[in-house]
Amino acid sequence: MTDKLVNHQSVSLKIKTDRPVLKTPYQIKGVLMKQFPKSEIVPMLNGSYRKKYLYPRIQVKILNGEIIILGVKEGVDPLLKIKDSLSELNFGDITFNVENCSDEIGTQLFRLSSSLIEYNFISGWVALNQNTRKQYFSKDESRKLDFLNTLIGENIVFISKELGFDFKSNIFTKITLQSLDPVKTEQKNWGLFEGKFFTNVNLPNYIGVGNGITRGFGTLFNSEVFEKDIENENSFEELNQESLKSKPLIEENNFSSSLIEIDINRVSKPKISKKRKTRRKKSFSRKPIKSEKNNFSKSKKKSEEPINYNSHEYHQKQHSIT
Repeated sequence: MTDKLVNHQSVSLKIKTDRPVLKTPYQIKGVLMKQFPKSEIVPMLNGSYRKKYLYPRIQVKILNGEIIILGVKEGVDPLLKIKDSLSELNFGDITFNVENCSDEIGTQLFRLSSSLIEYNFISGWVALNQNTRKQYFSKDESRKLDFLNTLIGENIVFISKELGFDFKSNIFTKITLQSLDPVKTEQKNWGLFEGKFFTNVNLPNYIGVGNGITRGFGTLFNSEVFEKDIENENSFEELNQESLKSKPLIEENNFSSSLIEIDINRVSKPKISKKRKTRRKKSFSRKPIKSEKNNFSKSKKKSEEPINYNSHEYHQKQHSIT
């Protein structure tokens, strides 16, 4: 195993408690930060690293009353360090005893395969937001499928680049959904889909894609064992030929896209913008008195701005543990 693979591993912790956990991912994170205040996981959970990492390194999921915590790349070691200390989860109003905490280590993330791997959305995939919703509804059924298929493919490329992986070849994706009518969520303009997709990229179980990852949306799972990776571009010739012949299938409760090739060069390498603060020189001139009307209009404008779910402030508000 090379150092490169070791550095790019993942770990998922499956926490089995004495009763089903009916809490939100944010409440789980709140408990972990309270019980391990000096742990390296804290800044990865409370939003402090949102300006450092565009993709969350630690993700909390609640599936069928069971807690699953995924750590990728920099989130792996901090998560493993607290594993043996997870004996209980105290929410104040209720305490869950941890009966078992197992882990699954991934060491070949984002490696390419010559065949397709099936991934199921075990929590709804929020594909649409305020930026993509209008584009989606302007298309017919087959183009809607292509649009969503491209979204998932480019999202995978984006995540891989943000985590430090660079594909040497284009990737292939194909999506199958139960419906093309998105399910509404509590967040305005979001659109959620149920189904599965296929790609030739090896992804860790329980990784999140799309919008709302920190809320547990877009969680993936596959039951296949990834045996070997492919470095030779010629190995993808069969997939390339299949994509050329592939056609969408539209039936009742079965909407399958064609297999498409995702151009990895269309997705730029993620960059975190660093806004430089310019210092103003002190002035001894009197500042004009702001009228109540101006103050009201500014506060109104601020309240109408969309909530930044990627901010440290928003995460702090969500981490109430009761």
